[in-house]
Amino acid sequence: MNAPHEPVASVAALHASDATKGNVAGAAPALHERLAAARAGFDADRFPSAAARRDRLARLLEVLDDERGFVAAIDADFGHRSAHETRLAELYVVAAEARHARRHVARWMRARSVATPLRLWPGRASVMPQPRGVVGVISPWNYPVQLALAPIVGALAAGNRVLLKPSELTPATSALLASRIAGRFAPDELTVIEGGADVGAAFAALPFDHLFFTGSTSVGRSVALAAAQNLVPVTLELGGKSPAIFDASADVARLAPRLMVGKLLNAGQTCIAPDYALVPRAEVDAFVAAVRAATDTLYPAARRTVGGWNRRSRRGTSGSPCTGGSLCWRRCTIRSSRWRRWCWRTTRPGARGRRSSEPRRSTGRRSSGRLPAG
Repeated sequence: MNAPHEPVASVAALHASDATKGNVAGAAPALHERLAAARAGFDADRFPSAAARRDRLARLLEVLDDERGFVAAIDADFGHRSAHETRLAELYVVAAEARHARRHVARWMRARSVATPLRLWPGRASVMPQPRGVVGVISPWNYPVQLALAPIVGALAAGNRVLLKPSELTPATSALLASRIAGRFAPDELTVIEGGADVGAAFAALPFDHLFFTGSTSVGRSVALAAAQNLVPVTLELGGKSPAIFDASADVARLAPRLMVGKLLNAGQTCIAPDYALVPRAEVDAFVAAVRAATDTLYPAARRTVGGWNRRSRRGTSGSPCTGGSLCWRRCTIRSSRWRRWCWRTTRPGARGRRSSEPRRSTGRRSSGRLPAG
């Protein structure tokens, strides 16, 4: 679920100036030490048991225990992000994958017989899953927890050791990941390497046994070129185009809300977010109206914000107060902490706060920008 706009600037130094290339060379020795430690750990236990793999996955689940910490870190990195969106699109996804892997890892490890060609009889053939060794993971900024830890779930379940390079564009989340992982894993099992573009470029050039990259096509091309110098096999999860196709029988009013949920999740920074729609010419006007109505329903604050909020009177052009929505805290022009508290309490599901048509005026003090409690 990578972002379409260069989410991993950490490897952009592959085409950097001579000065930056000098920094890359300076970062390489420390990275090679980390890689050597992970490789020594793997050599000491090349075929970890199912119990050992389940234990590592259980510890990875413990990394996610600090739910409030991750919500706050991503909120700080993004300027604002809905806590519900973080829990659903980041923490739940990784936890579900880790639990699934724990349940099935023993079966995945079993050798399975395959058909043997007649010319090779009386021989027998089978496929035996084996760990690759040390795996590198480069993750982007747009889903800083999910796209960092989800590849690690598979790598640990397969018995590998992992080095993770998170995006430097989400420093708070990367620091929290590093702290949580360091408290639960030995450095030769799973370690986080923080740093900027110079570190990212040196990381991509390490002689891993496998490299997993999530990001844009242009940066992925640079990562593949760097990995090719050591013949490192690479998995590239890249962005692309995702059209939505409506035929003449489509119920546009029913499908438009579903389309916009996928488009606007995470502010549109998802690799499979719809890029454009193919609609019968006769249905274009109905489609546009349905999409606008769905957007207004999903993000009621966006219409008032984009449509021209009157900063001076703190009222919308329609004369009604802000109605919240997931864009409210980032986009809304209202700054007073008292107004924010009123807006939050009266727009969240099940709220019992004051619902008068006009909130009490504030003292004019600016808020801290944090999400109000309660």
